[in-house]
Amino acid sequence: MAKLPKRNEISDEFKWRLEDMISSKEEWENMYKEIMSMTEEITSYSGKLKESADTLLDCLKKRDQLEEKLSRLYVYSNMKLHEDANNSEAQNTAEKANSLMVKVNSSISFIEPEISSMSDDLLKNYMESADGLKLYKTYFDDLLRKKEHILSMEEELLLARAQELAGTPENIFAMFNNADLKFPTIKGEDGNDVELTKGRYVTFMESKDRRVRKDAFEALYGTYSKYKNTLAATYNANIKKDIFYMQAKKFNSTCEASLFENNIPVAVYDQLIETVHKYLPLMHRYVSIRKRMLNLDELHMYDVYTPIVKDIDVKVTFEEAKEKVLEALAPLGEEYCNLLRKGFNEKWIDVYENEGKRSGAYSWGTYGVHPYVLLNHQDNVNHMFTLAHEMGHSLHTYYSSKTQPFIYAEYPTFLAEVASTVNEALLMEYLLKTTEDKNQRLYLINYFMEQFKGTLYRQAMFAEFEKTTHELVEQGEALTADTLSSMYHDINVKYFGEDMIIDSEVDMEWARIPHFYYNYYVFQYSTGYSAAIALSQKILKEGEEAVTKYKSFLKSGSSEYPIDTLKKAGVDMTTAEPIEKALKVFEGLLDQMESIIK
Repeated sequence: MAKLPKRNEISDEFKWRLEDMISSKEEWENMYKEIMSMTEEITSYSGKLKESADTLLDCLKKRDQLEEKLSRLYVYSNMKLHEDANNSEAQNTAEKANSLMVKVNSSISFIEPEISSMSDDLLKNYMESADGLKLYKTYFDDLLRKKEHILSMEEELLLARAQELAGTPENIFAMFNNADLKFPTIKGEDGNDVELTKGRYVTFMESKDRRVRKDAFEALYGTYSKYKNTLAATYNANIKKDIFYMQAKKFNSTCEASLFENNIPVAVYDQLIETVHKYLPLMHRYVSIRKRMLNLDELHMYDVYTPIVKDIDVKVTFEEAKEKVLEALAPLGEEYCNLLRKGFNEKWIDVYENEGKRSGAYSWGTYGVHPYVLLNHQDNVNHMFTLAHEMGHSLHTYYSSKTQPFIYAEYPTFLAEVASTVNEALLMEYLLKTTEDKNQRLYLINYFMEQFKGTLYRQAMFAEFEKTTHELVEQGEALTADTLSSMYHDINVKYFGEDMIIDSEVDMEWARIPHFYYNYYVFQYSTGYSAAIALSQKILKEGEEAVTKYKSFLKSGSSEYPIDTLKKAGVDMTTAEPIEKALKVFEGLLDQMESIIK
């Protein structure tokens, strides 16, 4: 592998076209000025929302327009930074956009407290006298639900002004992790020196050469370990930020505070962890199969990702990945597949890794513009699934934005991982159906099991760690680097079982997980995966009727609570049933694997 190319060395055909959002620096500056002006204008409504229905309607319309423009500026600015964190101009514009967001949020912070102070009868009368306010009924109902947690106008303004400061731990971690952190050179499979990067790390961990895997593993975590105290302090500060808002908003715990926004009971979070604990023997059984198939006396953490099926080297180029994904998602219908092609052909995607580019992958966008996908593509099966996953997010965003008004267009985080995982599940079913070679089938069965391990089990493990660390700080405990590493070691022992050697290096993994800064986000990968397995099975078995219901799900946005949206699609996440059914599928895969290798 050569040294990472600089941004300007990547061909334009593999770059996203952010000009579809903002076409020039001049347009950015004009939009920034316009937002500043609208921010000043909207404050004139403060204290006046009870005067009349028309005043309330005008204010809400102006707020929506302001937030829509701000979203475009903010997303564009941060995506420019994600292209290349070393770009000083992008750093400057992203910082200006972040500061502007705080200013806007401060300027509109009076709106919800004023509406919440209105009586139900007054709001009802207003909706009857101004037709435009009927659009906001769901919004009003949700505000009334949140009423006891909305503070006075002065207090909400103070919290809004604190947002920029509150985001500091996450921003520090992101800049450190994406821009400043450099890893050493290791010897590749061919014996040549190769620079270790976060993007290449995954490929190294899939290497058949155990020496390469071990060297990459030790080099990565050894690098993070050098900064363990700084990283522990940063993570601790982020938890304290969550606790600050929890206490200010009068919740009983940070978990409750986070889940309340989407009306998710804490019991759903706890039930996930409890159900996964019940099925940990299946995970331990998987570990035993991996150890047996790799023919190892000791299975180490750097052996977790290497393929366990010998003589299978499945290379998938980006062009081949696009073709396979289109074929696999054909059950979702012609309209869906045409939108996929549109995304592939019209520069929605930033494909390859470059120096300073944000690691991993994501889908993001803004209302009124097509969504975007950031990749760091490598030519393997894993990255083909990543493409399917992120395009699932993007088409969920596309359908929702095309169907819902701005105020309801953004789907809740609880639903965020469902559409992406449905795509992955359909891709897997397609590959299993079209693959006859015994070894390739073994490879795919293992890959499917890896998805369960990585998405359902691993994210549940992350969720348990996140909740435990928050609870300790809520109780006044201090989180040092040694405390965090010890906790992380113990939870790995619990999840992987006695056949896995939990190497001390992996104790530092907590220090490199960006999702730990996203405030109880990770559990939704596990719940979303469980829901997606159920939906994908319905699509394959029930055909057009299930596809119609599924598209209605994609179009729902936040027009109703996410638990209710999923219930209408046929999945009830208030019960353990979807998680248990998903883990039963995992058990069936284990049975298939064992029957082939016996």
